[in-house]
Amino acid sequence: MELAFVLYPNLTALDLIGPYEVLGHQEGVRVRFVAATRDPVTADAGLVITPSATFDEVDRPDVVVVPGSGTWQAPLADGVVARWLRAVHPTATWTTSVCTGSTLLAEAGILDGRPATTHWAVRDALAARGAVVRTDRVVRDGDVITAAGVSAGIDMALTLVGLIWGDDRARFTQLAVEYAPEPPYDSGSPETAPPEMVALARSLMRT
Repeated sequence: MELAFVLYPNLTALDLIGPYEVLGHQEGVRVRFVAATRDPVTADAGLVITPSATFDEVDRPDVVVVPGSGTWQAPLADGVVARWLRAVHPTATWTTSVCTGSTLLAEAGILDGRPATTHWAVRDALAARGAVVRTDRVVRDGDVITAAGVSAGIDMALTLVGLIWGDDRARFTQLAVEYAPEPPYDSGSPETAPPEMVALARSLMRT
């Protein structure tokens, strides 16, 4: 089973690494980090990742994982990722996204009229691109699974493990990575965070 993790400049590292740690250790998988070229890609906080293949070299992945970015408009404008997604989605078993990566699925036409989630700050932008936006942490619609902001990528990946390898394997994986979050604050969504914190986040994110 070939897993294609999409790389592009200024992606959010946890969007990629969270699902990779959950999915990359499963039996019978081959992980490919795919990008426009094989040149190293720098994530938004400085992590440098070297692609293992180009988009031209990976044309029939079984699973696609698209991370998001704080500067999500840039890959949309570039168009390279969306063109590749448009080409490989019809033959992929699962097409997934984390955070604002859903905007790239939408740009590729994959989310037209379909339920999907994304980072809370870009829900309106996703809706404007044809998706039926939900606020759930993970949304599955047929062969497409979308996750909300950043850390929700781990939830998405565990959901996918359950669908492919079964619930027991997903439970084992959750135990292996000790995924039992107990955040020290209750500000993980705009519904629970103080209004002034939401306003500050929106202003800093410029969305």
